[in-house]
Amino acid sequence: MHNSSSAQAAKPKAGSSQLSEASLKRKRGMFQKDLQHMMYGFGDDPNPLPETVALVEDIVVEYITDLVHKAQDIASKRGKLLTDDFLYLIRKDMPKLHRCTELLSMNEELKQARKAFEVDEEKIANTD
Repeated sequence: MHNSSSAQAAKPKAGSSQLSEASLKRKRGMFQKDLQHMMYGFGDDPNPLPETVALVEDIVVEYITDLVHKAQDIASKRGKLLTDDFLYLIRKDMPKLHRCTELLSMNEELKQARKAFEVDEEKIANTD
């Protein structure tokens, strides 16, 4: 007699937060150049060991994935994922929170500047 519940438990469910081995391989190496530059900026060797960069990348990808899943859980009650969900998750880490709010406000300023620039270009084009 075979137990059908154990067979189901061994197979990952659709929409599960577990990543398949193929998807991990696909993502590996995606951030290595950026991480090498960041590591150098924080005092590491200009050409760090590939194993070190791969380890840091694994840690970063795991952290971001975990953060997104937590934000998704919070947003599931509302049905929509917002930047406020991420800010809520990092609210106790003041340096990260301040940096995120700074980047979000800069992004908003850049959007407004681009919009104003486009309006000015349209006015110039219409006067010609």
